[in-house]
Amino acid sequence: MSEIITAAMVVIGDEILSGRTKDKNIGHLADMLTAVGIDLREVRVVPDDQEAIVEAVNGLRARNTYVFTTGGIGPTHDDITADAIAAAFGVPCGYEREAYRLLEEHFAKRGIEFSEARKRMARMPEGAAHIANPISVAPGFSIGNVYVMAGVPAIFQAMLDSVIPSLKTGAKLISVAIPSPLPEGTIGGPLGDIQTTHGETIIGSYPKYEDGRFWTEIVIRSRSEEALRAAKKAVEEMLETLLKRN
Repeated sequence: MSEIITAAMVVIGDEILSGRTKDKNIGHLADMLTAVGIDLREVRVVPDDQEAIVEAVNGLRARNTYVFTTGGIGPTHDDITADAIAAAFGVPCGYEREAYRLLEEHFAKRGIEFSEARKRMARMPEGAAHIANPISVAPGFSIGNVYVMAGVPAIFQAMLDSVIPSLKTGAKLISVAIPSPLPEGTIGGPLGDIQTTHGETIIGSYPKYEDGRFWTEIVIRSRSEEALRAAKKAVEEMLETLLKRN
């Protein structure tokens, strides 16, 4: 079986935790990674606090193939992600020459002052590589297995588009959905037994309410078609048996 590639995400920003800003990046990242066979295993939301960012990034990068962060790379005083990532890797953070040049030229063409605040967007950990920003020029960056990107959804999505082709990918999960007229309370025990005996699969059940009726959707996921078929057969036989009893 192909190597399993995993990822985690750190969403950075007081505005997310306060509810002032609604995150739109988690779902997009999950969709993009799933499409190329990378498992998004964990998402953490942390405040604009260096210690919290360092702790989250170091913990997640140690146990995942990749870590993606969003937010905190703008021009304001609370945009501290570059400093926090540098601290996580134990390297200095300062103006990166090419990022500084790109931003200086960008603002000069627009007749806008390249202020000290705007210069902050050129700061990166030593040794970081650029992530292109085709929308507002200010680049994200990568260092080690950590990819640091903007929180603005349109910019995040554009940056991610440039990152995805460079990532190592794994075998894609395939899935099948089986409708059950029986509730989770009835199928829960037998479904757990099936999961135990079909270890190459991930089985979940999801309550549904449509057209005035309750039902349950059972979803089986696996990287093996053979394992998926075997688990599907077991679930269908379990449902048939239970329906005869009820």
